[in-house]
Amino acid sequence: MENQAFLVCSGDLRPSANLSCWPTQQAMEEKLSQALAGFGWHIKRAHDFNPEKGHGFIDYQIEGLRVFREIDPNAPLIVAESVWQYSQHILAGLISHHGPILIIANWDGQFPGLVGALNLTGSLTKANVKYSFLWSEDFEDSFFLDGLQEWLETGTINHINKHVRKFDRREVRSDYAQIADDLSSHVLKSKVIMGVFDEGCMGMFNAIVPDHLLHPLGFFKERLSQSTLYAKMLTITDDEALLVLNWLLEKGVNFHWGADEDTELTTKQSLEQCKMYVAALRLADEYGCGTIGIQYQQGLKDLVAASDLVEGLLNNTERPPVINEVGREILAGEALPHFNEVDECAGIDSYITYHLWRKFGMEGDNTLHDLRYGAPYKLDGDEEFVWVLLISGAAPASHFIDGYAGAESLRQPSMFFKKGGGTLRGISKPGNIVWSRIFIEDNVLKADVGTGRVPLLPTEETERRWNMTNPEWPIMHAVFNGVSRDQMMAKHKSNHVQVVYVDDEHDCEQMALAKARAFENLGMQVNICGF
Repeated sequence: MENQAFLVCSGDLRPSANLSCWPTQQAMEEKLSQALAGFGWHIKRAHDFNPEKGHGFIDYQIEGLRVFREIDPNAPLIVAESVWQYSQHILAGLISHHGPILIIANWDGQFPGLVGALNLTGSLTKANVKYSFLWSEDFEDSFFLDGLQEWLETGTINHINKHVRKFDRREVRSDYAQIADDLSSHVLKSKVIMGVFDEGCMGMFNAIVPDHLLHPLGFFKERLSQSTLYAKMLTITDDEALLVLNWLLEKGVNFHWGADEDTELTTKQSLEQCKMYVAALRLADEYGCGTIGIQYQQGLKDLVAASDLVEGLLNNTERPPVINEVGREILAGEALPHFNEVDECAGIDSYITYHLWRKFGMEGDNTLHDLRYGAPYKLDGDEEFVWVLLISGAAPASHFIDGYAGAESLRQPSMFFKKGGGTLRGISKPGNIVWSRIFIEDNVLKADVGTGRVPLLPTEETERRWNMTNPEWPIMHAVFNGVSRDQMMAKHKSNHVQVVYVDDEHDCEQMALAKARAFENLGMQVNICGF
């Protein structure tokens, strides 16, 4: 039918999430319908509300295949996302769709629809699928409406990426360049083993790096099963776990413990997380892994407490000591870089960043974060766009104000984590940062690198942003230098962004350029964003 676009929405794999987010999705689709009607178009939903499930999301890959069989492959198609979505639910259908595709995200911090949409666009980029992308708070602003009109008339949207330029290695000062060259040469010669505890977490197709792209970097996967991690946990004694927990308590970590296993964080859950921490380090030691990634969200979440506390501890240089079976301390005085949700692009980045920063005499503790939300805020009299970066695991306490003493462990929401387990939550300290993202495009590993800063917001503003997103998770307020909200959204090819602090005695831009040089030395194509 003329002036008709099909609409699909990919959902979570967890029924509780789809039920909770369905009203938000309905509200979003109503606003989209009104926006399209203003241009004389209407939406035809390609799949109905399911009364037995209580929602209208595509929630399994097989369901997505069924839905796309009934869609005209040449028709205009809108993918509307207001919730975290598993990209495999609709990836097969989108790969074989020939008509124009528009991904739309709602700009709302309550549920991670924005994060889900960024994951989908990163996955489509990796899969070489052409698409357009838009986002909006109310679907009435000129940016959204102008972009929608362009897509309806031409089948595409051209975002202008004036903030992006190709990396020029000549910009790196010789002293910075030499250290970057030394590290990349060492990696290529000595090689790195990535311990991968199952791949494909939460539908993140964009987070899986195929071996033929990984091996030229000097990185090789040790494919481990989460069942191996669980089995190793069963060998860890209560006394060993208690040593870890007491270390954290002595450092000042505030555990919000209660008695109800179903709804509250308990000491039992925290001790189970300490066993996972010991088990992860011992397996990494056994297999010689320089970095590891735990999937957790599927499979392991049905067995044990969450991995979040574990991930944050692993990424911290100062952490509870762990000995192996023969009495040797594992990586004494070092972090074991962990890539949250088995995001292998982040794993490469995390390892390189940690060791490059250490060569410069800095603490290399780093983490990925979700690009969860953001809003303008006045800083020193000027309005800036301040991002809300959140991640349920991986953030080290060294990033927080007051370190471990400023860290808390809160129970993960029961809706998603029936076995409980605590996060490692804190407010990221003010300072300069380098941000980056490795991604796959045109069957090539590429990287975007930029600089930024973490401002100190008033307590009430931090609490407001926490309460409209996930107050259980660590938060980083971030300004990306020279990059606007819409520029970041249009160019970024992932739901995740990697961040690391730069000490005042080092030039932040030169550190970003040194990192870019190390990436390029390994064979990546690198862009500089914002400076």
